Amino acid sequence: MAAAEEGDAPASLAEFHSSRAGVRGLVESGVTVVPPLFLAPDCKPSPPQPLPTGAAFAIPAVDLSLPRSAAVPLVRAAARSFGFFHVTNHGVLDGTVASAISAVRAFHEQPVTARSVCYSLTPVDGVTYSTIPIQQPRNSGGQRAASAASPLLPWRDSLVVRFGPEAADLGRLPAACREALPEYQRSLTAFGKEMAGLLSEALGVGAERLERAMQVEGWLMACHYYPPCPEPARVVGSLEHTDPSVFTVLSQDAVGGLQIRREEGGAAGGWVDVPPVPGALLVNVGDVLKMVSNDEYESVEHRVVIKSSQDARVSIALFFNPAKRGASDLLGPLPELVAAEKPARYRCFTLPEFMRSRRESGHARSSSIARFKAAD
Repeated sequence: MAAAEEGDAPASLAEFHSSRAGVRGLVESGVTVVPPLFLAPDCKPSPPQPLPTGAAFAIPAVDLSLPRSAAVPLVRAAARSFGFFHVTNHGVLDGTVASAISAVRAFHEQPVTARSVCYSLTPVDGVTYSTIPIQQPRNSGGQRAASAASPLLPWRDSLVVRFGPEAADLGRLPAACREALPEYQRSLTAFGKEMAGLLSEALGVGAERLERAMQVEGWLMACHYYPPCPEPARVVGSLEHTDPSVFTVLSQDAVGGLQIRREEGGAAGGWVDVPPVPGALLVNVGDVLKMVSNDEYESVEHRVVIKSSQDARVSIALFFNPAKRGASDLLGPLPELVAAEKPARYRCFTLPEFMRSRRESGHARSSSIARFKAAD
């Protein structure tokens, strides 16, 4: 197959989506120049810069084979200082994780004629497969900047499955994933319940408090496939963001690309790599838990860079969110964490209100959390 030049690339978002082939389809076509739809912010069509790198460092690890009295302080320290931590001896079978990662890879790497029938920009019975545009933030008047009139496309294809509150039609899952992903979700849900208890106990409010307040469930799964890129420095896997969840559990292959922003003296610091740890699950605190904890825990900015022109990266994120999401289900700082010396830093809100604000904020660094700050 002849290599695709920049002039052969899709000229519009509609043209790209109409191919139903995703970013993987561009790679299969032999593209040698990144199409304009994928150019990262401030990227000029000049010779590629060096690959984005961060200073490698070790984030905390929590070993769940330790006595609970030893594990809880580790969770507390990690959630407060880093917002990210690896979990080892977590009880999820290595084979369950490996099978899910392999299934996601197999789906994305099957012939385009097989996977294109699943391509959809909107959920079909709880399942979506597409290249999801990154919406840019709106200004104070509610309009998107002129430079962001066309959404940025990430160098990533995504299979997103919603397992609840209404059960997904698992028959809609691609055949390659139909067994592995539900089993993975069941296993990770059990782990997530245990993690919710540890995070709750680490706040000093008892192991069941977060569950009583929110009923934490792992219903939303995002299976990401980051194809190799001929010009990795010119694209993004994902822009910097925080997660709008209680917490997120990530499994990934060995390729790498996740980075977090370290804060230095209260100011935004540099980006550092988070290398995969074999056999570990990665947990990160989300915005909802940051607010419910009254800033006891940190929700940290992170992003994905494309590391390779040869190897595809696969990751699976399971987002644990409040199942209590009705108009009368108010969230906010737990009363036990509010005191005269540390008043409530956020007002009460509902989950639909928060998620609506999040959608309007896009991937802005000043996240939608700011809109829920308590009045001075």
